[in-house]
Amino acid sequence: MDYLPIFCQLKNRACLLVGGGEVAERKARLLLQAGANLTVSAKTFTEPFKHWQQSMQVTLVEGEFNETLLDEQWLVIAATNDHQLNQQINQACEKRQLFCNVVDSPACASFIMPSIIDRSPLIVAVSSGGRAPVLSRLLREKLEAILPQHLGKLATYAGYLRARVKQFYHSMTERRRFWEKLFVHDRLAQALANNDAEQVDKLTQDLFAEPTDKRGEVVLVGAGPGDPSLLTLKGLQQIQQADIVVYDRLVSSEIMALVRRDAELIFVGKQPGYHCVPQAQINQILLEQAQKGKRVVRLKGGDPFIFGRGGEELETLHHANIPFSVVPGITSASGCSAYSGIPLSHRDYANSIRLITGHLKNGNELNWQSIASEQQTLVFYMGLSQAENIQKQLMAHGMDKNMPVAIIQQGTSTKQKVFTGTLQELTELAKLAHSPSLMIIGEVVQLRDKLNWFTGI
Repeated sequence: MDYLPIFCQLKNRACLLVGGGEVAERKARLLLQAGANLTVSAKTFTEPFKHWQQSMQVTLVEGEFNETLLDEQWLVIAATNDHQLNQQINQACEKRQLFCNVVDSPACASFIMPSIIDRSPLIVAVSSGGRAPVLSRLLREKLEAILPQHLGKLATYAGYLRARVKQFYHSMTERRRFWEKLFVHDRLAQALANNDAEQVDKLTQDLFAEPTDKRGEVVLVGAGPGDPSLLTLKGLQQIQQADIVVYDRLVSSEIMALVRRDAELIFVGKQPGYHCVPQAQINQILLEQAQKGKRVVRLKGGDPFIFGRGGEELETLHHANIPFSVVPGITSASGCSAYSGIPLSHRDYANSIRLITGHLKNGNELNWQSIASEQQTLVFYMGLSQAENIQKQLMAHGMDKNMPVAIIQQGTSTKQKVFTGTLQELTELAKLAHSPSLMIIGEVVQLRDKLNWFTGI
């Protein structure tokens, strides 16, 4: 082990920073966040240092560095652009047995500054010992993605509950299970972040009231339109915490590869004209798994509340008193339009957007007169099989036969294809595409020639 990782308590302790430029500025922010009593020595200072001095957060010493500044310090950072001066500071610190960090010269320093993930009071530090700082940064970014933003709130609250938990649960196993439930309790974390004391108290009482091995819940997660990088951070966190993941064919294999390795996967199909598992049975699967005490993620393509039947699934859970939450996803209309260079709105062409499903419940009919009106963009989900009827109805209700249209197949993925033409060609274009595809109809489609950035297909 090249370095012993330690966490320093610097609150109200004297620290010296030598340097007043942008690099020193970054170091100063970290020291101030740690509560250090900071003195900064430099010939010149950037504006933030002057602001910190005015607000009495730092003491600035302008001029040449003087070794007497090292007296009574706990920690020193040399962050000037003068390599020789940095070495002089480091040698002086060695004589005084002071820890000194020298920026960009880890081999010459007695301590190094790691990449930090701050979820105070939870702190995670990553270091390559100065050998591969870009790698450290990449690892930090991955950890940032999987650690919920409100985790620190839960950690602080856990400290508040420690005595109560110890008194309430007599075995270590029960206490461990309680803490495991608390640290993945997304709704409690949100309530803490919102300073909602009433909701925090209610959710805490529920935690204590439930058997430690019986708390099930369901999280609806929108997986986005296909590109795995469009999955939200919160969505990623949820699928990596799940016991059960219920998914359908619109969730890409790349996103499924991000699911917690030991989670049970339940495929429920769903494709045009054929449901591998009927919706009522999907509702029942979610209910039964949650009743077993499992943490269930219902993973849906796009956004679960936009033609995803998420509301129907949650109604079932509500009636059974199963806790649930929702993580929105980028809906197909937004993702596919962006990746095909077609803005959904534009001041010159469309002042409204209509999202329309091609699959309606029996007996329902669309208001075609309203849909065919001018200055709007129409987006049809699951409309391939209805292309002929859509074309017929729009033209019959006054839409110009030369209105630009686009069909986007497997949008946002590396297999994306875009078929463009006019309304009178819609039926024939639909024969070229296969599901999943999205239809966009409106004047905005003509902007694709200028704005297409993702693919030339």
